[in-house]
Amino acid sequence: MKVAAYQAPLLRNGSLDALALIAAQVRCCESGGVEILCCPEAVLGGLADQTSRPGALAISTASRQFQALLAPLDSDTVTTIVGFTEAGPSGRLFNSAAIVSRGRLAGVYRKMHPAIRRSVYEPGTAAPVFRAGELTFGIVICRDSTYPELVRSLAHRGAVALFVPTNNALPPSKGGPEIVEQARRTDLSLATENGLAVIRADVAGRLDGLESYGSSWIIENTGVTLRAARQLEPDLVVAEFRSSPVQGDRWADQ
Repeated sequence: MKVAAYQAPLLRNGSLDALALIAAQVRCCESGGVEILCCPEAVLGGLADQTSRPGALAISTASRQFQALLAPLDSDTVTTIVGFTEAGPSGRLFNSAAIVSRGRLAGVYRKMHPAIRRSVYEPGTAAPVFRAGELTFGIVICRDSTYPELVRSLAHRGAVALFVPTNNALPPSKGGPEIVEQARRTDLSLATENGLAVIRADVAGRLDGLESYGSSWIIENTGVTLRAARQLEPDLVVAEFRSSPVQGDRWADQ
């Protein structure tokens, strides 16, 4: 199975410029035989926690606007995972990742652990497994990956790959290259303890007092890092990994 992680540029909050950039990556993935493309958390519009008008970023999956956003991502061969702020029932907001297959919404994951202290986002309540072709996979968004029991439940239900849309845009005093190393250690642990591949896609760059070095890579279920993105720059990392579980009982020691 060949997959890709798109490390998108850090854009101004409210911008939908990432849509055209993602569409270009879809075309690149088509020509390269990539089957699943993972994009960053809230790549469309930015994080609602970082704006004074969070509702302005929200998009309902049932709206015409959302259907129009999906159109440029239409592909017969590439399934795309894209982060956005979802307008839920009763005005609630969710930090969500949409699975786009053949120009249609094939599934949605809602972040279960939005923030350490407070967030405008409501927590999601479900962690489903999804399928694309013969691949069974799970999605967790950024901070969710620090909850090993959540990932363990996905692996128990047959996931052999984990996609992690991420947005590590932080003030320099709270971010830095150490965030990259923390995320890498987390993903290496998730891969080896659960016997699944980990594909993380982050934003990168400096803008409006925020910076992200970029934590984007593809790690095999053995813990080998197949590809990693350049720091502070947009990048597309592509790799092929074994899509079958590791041999033996993954839960023998648990």
